[in-house]
Amino acid sequence: MKQLLLAGVAISVATAASAADMQARPYAKAPPPAAVVALYNWSGFYVGAMGGYGWESGAGSGGFGGGTVGYNWQFPGSQFVFGVEVDAAGAGISNSSTFDDGAGNLITQQDKINSFGSVTGRVGLALDAALIYAKGGWAFGNAKTSFSANGMSLSDSQTHTGFTIGGGLEYMFAPNWSAKGEYMYTSLGSEIYNFGGDRLDSGTIDFHTIKVGVNYHFR
Repeated sequence: MKQLLLAGVAISVATAASAADMQARPYAKAPPPAAVVALYNWSGFYVGAMGGYGWESGAGSGGFGGGTVGYNWQFPGSQFVFGVEVDAAGAGISNSSTFDDGAGNLITQQDKINSFGSVTGRVGLALDAALIYAKGGWAFGNAKTSFSANGMSLSDSQTHTGFTIGGGLEYMFAPNWSAKGEYMYTSLGSEIYNFGGDRLDSGTIDFHTIKVGVNYHFR
């Protein structure tokens, strides 16, 4: 019996010594996750065409169409895009009303925005092929007002200046091509109109636009 106990003790000691001599198994660290590399970079010049629908606050409405030119900066490794943009459009945003002058004469007044444009700065967040942006800056517009009654008419047109602000979404659907949708609010200061010697203050011209467009990007 003693011999069996001694043999068991010897086997246990030998096993423990063998385990102590074994080196710990090395464990390799998991590789760091691969960096997400942006597939698109928005930097560079672009030109485009755009058009849409506009309406004055509480007054006329109509369509417009024109062109755009701009430049974007996007630093490597950054999602932020900065840019400048110039656009101009011919327009037919108009409103017409008829009233009695108190002497039995019906007078028709027509107000129309013939054209407008802007010089703006843009800042956006690029999500690869998509760019969400805000923009704002200087705006201008040419407007015309006319009065007609009894076969006679008087009219005058003036160029107004002010500001515009808004934003939109642009999507790069091909290596050099993008499409966009955009909303802008524009406020133009008042001007004095001359109607046969009668000088009238136009008041502020405020209008909204929704536009769609397509841009070509030079790479």
